[in-house]
Amino acid sequence: MAFFKEDLVKVKAFVFDVDGVFSQAILHLHHSGDIMRTTNIKDGFAVQHAIKQGYKICIISGGSSESIPPRFKALGVEDIYMKSYHKVKNYEEFLAKYSLTDKDVLYMGDDLPDYPVMKRVGVPTCPLDAAEEIKAISAYISDKKGGEACVRDVIEQVMRTQNKWLVPEAFEW
Repeated sequence: MAFFKEDLVKVKAFVFDVDGVFSQAILHLHHSGDIMRTTNIKDGFAVQHAIKQGYKICIISGGSSESIPPRFKALGVEDIYMKSYHKVKNYEEFLAKYSLTDKDVLYMGDDLPDYPVMKRVGVPTCPLDAAEEIKAISAYISDKKGGEACVRDVIEQVMRTQNKWLVPEAFEW
């Protein structure tokens, strides 16, 4: 694999897991039994900014929480796969939909269900607190933990590399 920063110029799309990436690895249970997630607003800003600049963003989660799709749809994410027990299948659907190749994709995951997709993508990345097996195959390990703006970290790096971060639209929500 080439130097991490060199690979960023090729990125056209981002694929993210949710739990352990957008949210902390520790989840709180609501009295109803639902999982309560805390997410970082900086991640949300980066996602919507990337979409405005033409990047495709996909969420692939093994989770089933009904609160996840509305949050990401509000940010402009169109491709959201929930209850994904074999993430490669959904990943391949996403690639086909937009005529993307593996090399076009930066993926951020944190645990073993992300492993098969991460072995394929052009830029596999993970949060600081990812599983050791995931860290071992990542081209980049963020200095931020899941839920602490690791998504913003990788999106911002790609967009800065491609001169799409500090554009006039960046100053609008």
